[in-house]
Amino acid sequence: MDKFTLLKEESLLLIIDIQERLVPAMKYGEQVIKNTNVLISTAKEMDMPIIVTEQYPRGLGQTVSEINDRLENVLKFEKTLFTACTEQVVDALKATGRKKIIITGMEAHVCVFQTARDLIGLGYEVFIVSDGVSSRHKENYRNGLELMKNMGAVVTNTETVFFDLMKEASIPEFKVLSKLIK
Repeated sequence: MDKFTLLKEESLLLIIDIQERLVPAMKYGEQVIKNTNVLISTAKEMDMPIIVTEQYPRGLGQTVSEINDRLENVLKFEKTLFTACTEQVVDALKATGRKKIIITGMEAHVCVFQTARDLIGLGYEVFIVSDGVSSRHKENYRNGLELMKNMGAVVTNTETVFFDLMKEASIPEFKVLSKLIK
């Protein structure tokens, strides 16, 4: 059951392409922002690394301000590949020593899918936050999740990730963060 267990010491948050010109086109873009922010707060409070990618920011804009304003001291990488597994990102992942990658971002059936596929191929355990990813069309979103699940990714949700990382209500992090999920 280790595949389905998140420990803060083994995990990191990867935020893929939640950008100014993408979010308005996404079916549940605002939900993705809200849930990604819950996970950013969780990762910060639990001293977990955060890595952010931006797909061709000259054309698609920067990471949306609602997220970007909370990303001080995190690694951010520009890319033109659809996968986030660029040489720089893979090097950064390796440097953390973390093997469990929690993913939010856009689009579920393109960049998130290709990243999950490549990470699994590199031996990482991938957790796709279903309410933290989106596509323009519901059918593409569903297909992306199904493909990733079939490849071996764990398809989960924000609250499951949150509570699994917390493990118990008596820890200081839970007392600080519990208001985020009410």
